[in-house]
Amino acid sequence: MSFEWFVAKRYLRSPNRPAVLRLVTAFSVIGVAAGVATLVIALAMNTGFRETLQDRLLGVTAHISLTHPGDSGGIHNYAALAQKLQQIPGVHSVTPAIYQTVLLSFGGQARGAVVKGIDLALEKQGDEALQKMSAGALDFSPDADGIEGLLIGKQLADEWRLHPGDYVTLTSPQGRLTPFGLMPRTRRFRVSGIFDSGFYDYDENWCFVALSAAQSLAGASDIVNVLELRLARPEQATDLAPKIEQSAGQGFVATTWMEENRALFRALRLEKLVTAIFIGLITFVAGLNILVVLSMTVTDKARDIAVLISFGTRRQQIRRIFLLLGITIGAMGIVAGLLVGYTFTLIAGAYHLIPLDPQVYAVPYVPFHPSFFDGLWIALAAMAIAILATVIPAREASRLLPVEILRFE
Repeated sequence: MSFEWFVAKRYLRSPNRPAVLRLVTAFSVIGVAAGVATLVIALAMNTGFRETLQDRLLGVTAHISLTHPGDSGGIHNYAALAQKLQQIPGVHSVTPAIYQTVLLSFGGQARGAVVKGIDLALEKQGDEALQKMSAGALDFSPDADGIEGLLIGKQLADEWRLHPGDYVTLTSPQGRLTPFGLMPRTRRFRVSGIFDSGFYDYDENWCFVALSAAQSLAGASDIVNVLELRLARPEQATDLAPKIEQSAGQGFVATTWMEENRALFRALRLEKLVTAIFIGLITFVAGLNILVVLSMTVTDKARDIAVLISFGTRRQQIRRIFLLLGITIGAMGIVAGLLVGYTFTLIAGAYHLIPLDPQVYAVPYVPFHPSFFDGLWIALAAMAIAILATVIPAREASRLLPVEILRFE
């Protein structure tokens, strides 16, 4: 054991320290622990929101959407084009779809909804919403009366008390011309299943029907308005989008999931930065407490420091003693803060302790995803603040003149 560490440890364990110094030291440890724990919890919550929203978005939306904006009729040769795009390395699946906004009616109630026409055999391989059925079955086949099936989200089903077997009416604004003018297209569907994607917006506003039924409702021929590509690695969407556009031909536009949700993820990144800065001020204030503790220690132990210097202790050793004092106080706070922060995030994340309104936050509870690297840089930053807080007191202690202090002893 080095001399510097022996002295520092002896001082920290000493029962004869003034009560004020013991109290301020305890507050310094608590301050560092509170700052570290709060920052761990806040960043874990921010990371949890970002990763949860990203996972759920990727589960119900395409990684790349290929459209033909200049062609009002949509994509005609979608089957051959889908087969061609399927051969691109990195593409997991290509599914045709047709989207339209309709009026959904049931039991005297009506509301707008997004209807997605799909090829069920292809879609259920990549769309996680169709793999999480809470009631009914994945079946669009017509019943005895020839009415085809429809899938709705759990939130909408709960709100309107819909069950498998109920009948709803979809009214499309894409009307047909009659002797009485332009009339909207209306078609009845049977609720065959209820999906629960876990993403409020989709469970509240989306419906799925067969591709042929959606085309009929829109008054279109055998066309689609988008080809949805899902990739083996979603993070490669930006790199693969230009290749997909080039392979599809002139006039096609490939939009990635990052571009479609750019505003959301940019806001989450900014929130994480602001959170780290403002909550980091707690740790900075705790570092000032360490500076106060060591400054008071220099004043209280000036005579002892003078005696040590008189006995031959080098001034560099005095500086190291105070450096070790600051590091020890900071380390105790950091360890305590990390233990509290990670324990809370693991328990709260596992048991969903903090519920949320999914209509506002899109998820029903606060997700916590603690990160090892977040904890590492938090610990390093807190330790750096603790070390910097020791610089001035350590320098002042090493500059004490034994003659001036001991001359009246």
